[in-house]
Amino acid sequence: MKQRLPFEPMVVRPVSREEHREEPVAGEVEEENWTGVSVRPGDNLALIFKRMGLSAGELQRILALGDKALRLRHLMPGEKLRFLIDDQGLAGLVYEPSPTYRLHLRRAGQEYTIREETREPERRLVERSGIIDDSLFLSAQAAGLSDNLIMQLTEIFGWDIDFALDIRKGDSYAVVFEELWLDGRKFGDGRILAARFTNQGHGYQALRYTDPKGYTDYYDPEGHSLRKAFLRTPVKFSRISSRFNLKRRHPILNRIRAHKGVDYAAPIGTPVKATGDGKVVFAGGKGGYGKVVIIQHGGVYSTLYGHLHRFARGIRRGKRVRQGQVIAYVGKSGLATGPHLHYEFRVNGVHKDPLKVRLPRARPLPRDYLTDFRAKTAPLLARLEQIDGGRRVAALH
Repeated sequence: MKQRLPFEPMVVRPVSREEHREEPVAGEVEEENWTGVSVRPGDNLALIFKRMGLSAGELQRILALGDKALRLRHLMPGEKLRFLIDDQGLAGLVYEPSPTYRLHLRRAGQEYTIREETREPERRLVERSGIIDDSLFLSAQAAGLSDNLIMQLTEIFGWDIDFALDIRKGDSYAVVFEELWLDGRKFGDGRILAARFTNQGHGYQALRYTDPKGYTDYYDPEGHSLRKAFLRTPVKFSRISSRFNLKRRHPILNRIRAHKGVDYAAPIGTPVKATGDGKVVFAGGKGGYGKVVIIQHGGVYSTLYGHLHRFARGIRRGKRVRQGQVIAYVGKSGLATGPHLHYEFRVNGVHKDPLKVRLPRARPLPRDYLTDFRAKTAPLLARLEQIDGGRRVAALH
C-alpha cells in the first residue's frame, strides 16, 4: 500500500499572473503561466475544476480521452496538478503524481491531446544497520531509514515478530535497499532487497525474489516464504487489555465467562485488517460481541472481529477479502467497557489463543525455481552477511 506524509493543503484563490507565476513545465512554452494546485483530502477532479472556475463539460471531454485520462479519477492527497487557463477555458493540464511520471494535456483547436512522460530513476544499492536501545522507530531513524523503509521492514518480518510486543533492547537489524535518484538528486527510497532482524537472540533473514512468472515475495535463504497464511495481529493497538483466558471473570457480567480471544485496546475508528485471505460469512450484530465480522479462511480456519464501530465499505456476507484489507473500524459496541477490538482465531471450530497459535506458512518456492532463486539472491545474501552485526552504518554506491 502507498503511504502519504502529512501536508499543508494549498488554498486556491484568484491571483494575478505576476503573483502566482510557476516554473515552466518541461516541454511547454516558457512565457505561459501555470497555476499549481495540491490535491486536498477528499478531493476529486470535479471539485478541483469547480474551484478553478472550469466547466463540467470540459471535465467530461477530458475524461472521455481514454485510458490515460482515467488516471485523473484516482487523485491522492498531496499530488500536484498544474493548470493553464485562458479566455476559452482550459488550455493545458499537467498531472505529476511522482518525479518519474507526468501526464500532459493540451488544447489543440477544439480538441484535446494527451500524452504520458515517464522517466526511469537510477537505483543505488545502500545498506543501513543498527541496534535497538529504545524503539525500532527511533533507532532506524538515527540509522538513516525513512518512514517508508521502516514500514517495509516491519511488514517483511511481521509474520514472525510482533513489533508492538516482542521488541527488546539489544535487538538488531540490517537492510540492503534501493535509493532512487534523478538528475543527480535523491528523491526517494525504493524497495528493500535484503534484510536481517535479530529478535531476542533469534535471527531472521529475508531476500526479495521475483520468480519466472513475475510473482515477487520475500524468502529466507532456503527458499521458504516469510509470508504466513495469517497476520499475527489485525490492528495497530496501544496495549492488550485482555488475553485468551477460559476462566476469566467478565468485567460487566461479573461472573466466570471464558474469554476466547484477545482484546486490543485502540481508539475508536482505528482500522481493522483481515488477518488472512477469505470470505466474509457474517457481518452484523451478534449479542454481546456488538458489531461483528467473521471470515472463513478455507475449510479449517476462521477469524472473528468484535465490538466494531462500523464496517468498511462493501463488507458484507459473501464478500471475498485479502490479507491486510481494512474490513472495519474499532469501536465499543456490545458488552464493552471501552473501545477495543476483540479478536478470535478458530481451527476447525475450536478457539485457539491468537498470540500463541502456530500460524500456517504460505507455500515455499517450487523446486524448479530454487536454482534461479539462489543465483539471483546470492549477491544480496553475501552483502547482508558482511554487515558487522548491526553496528556498521554505511552507504555503498
